[in-house]
Amino acid sequence: MLTAMNGEIGELVAGGPRAAGDTERYATILETIAAGAGLHYDTGVDNADLDLLRGDERYAAGLSLLAQLGDLDAVAELADVISLVAAAEAAGNAELVAAVWQAGAVAIGWGASKRLTEAKALARTGEPGAAAALRAAARARVAGKVPEPGRANDARSREF
Repeated sequence: MLTAMNGEIGELVAGGPRAAGDTERYATILETIAAGAGLHYDTGVDNADLDLLRGDERYAAGLSLLAQLGDLDAVAELADVISLVAAAEAAGNAELVAAVWQAGAVAIGWGASKRLTEAKALARTGEPGAAAALRAAARARVAGKVPEPGRANDARSREF
């Protein structure tokens, strides 16, 4: 479900002002963690147990790299992404899985916003409009409609 999205997720996080100066590392980190998730949830594999362990290793490697960067806000955002993706995967909701990854990449690259936080709360409760709310919140954040205190806004627009 996630494989086709990995490069997009890396580009999305790297495009944000929070990743400035270390764009390649942020992209690699998020792609590593997304690949770990892909290994966790890919049901068409020959050795599911081994892939689960490989997925855990990629999760740990990515989170460790973020911690080395000292970006504890990004670590917290990824904890949300991982838990929300697990719930969406368990529900078989591919649309929500994709929206959670996109919103998480935006929160890491551009910083969190009240609207993103509210959309994550909808996802936690399983609201039917959660995926649309996450995508809309991510678009607004990237477009600079929700300023982050102390940071310059990036007015670039992205399609989700």
